[in-house]
Amino acid sequence: MEKLDIIDRSGQAAAQVDLPESIFSQAANDHLIYEAVINYRANQRQGTAATKTRAFVRGGGKKPWRQKGTGRARVGSTRSPLWRKGGTVFGPQPRDYSYELPKKAKRSALRAALAGKHASGELVVVSEFEVKEPKTREAVALLKAFKLDSALLVDLHDNANLFLAVRNLPRVKAVDVSGLNIYDVLAYKRLAFSRRAFEAVLEKLK
Repeated sequence: MEKLDIIDRSGQAAAQVDLPESIFSQAANDHLIYEAVINYRANQRQGTAATKTRAFVRGGGKKPWRQKGTGRARVGSTRSPLWRKGGTVFGPQPRDYSYELPKKAKRSALRAALAGKHASGELVVVSEFEVKEPKTREAVALLKAFKLDSALLVDLHDNANLFLAVRNLPRVKAVDVSGLNIYDVLAYKRLAFSRRAFEAVLEKLK
């Protein structure tokens, strides 16, 4: 079974962790990854875009001129879609864009993404993300120690200082292991786990 070094803050290998073949020997499935990303983005959409049809435009209740005898076209309302200030035809209306992807497909896509990160040398496991204070400078020092620039940091929710410290860094994001998703995995160059978070993910994806 392949192994991966666990890096401490000095940049040295402090231990090793086993990489299960069921996850890291999986063949790349680009289409499944694509489907999972589209699903994630669709589920994030608010779906609040709306336009006014002629039923919702204010005014237009009075017929502008009589039906016959004027030489002009027959008109019943000044809020017809043909008129300026009229209603919109086939414009967007509030809707729910979300849809379900099978859980097995989601897990398989995440496995493929993790395997791809490992194959390209962009997967890092560290002993722990120790941040003494929820300060940006603390996060900068931590990232410098692990030589991370654009990175997704994954840890457990009880490490509150980490999540607060990285909020102002433009190319870094920290997520709880339960909120790990394929979109974030692919959006950042490096993927860095704390040891306990990595073990939790491996258990979840088995």
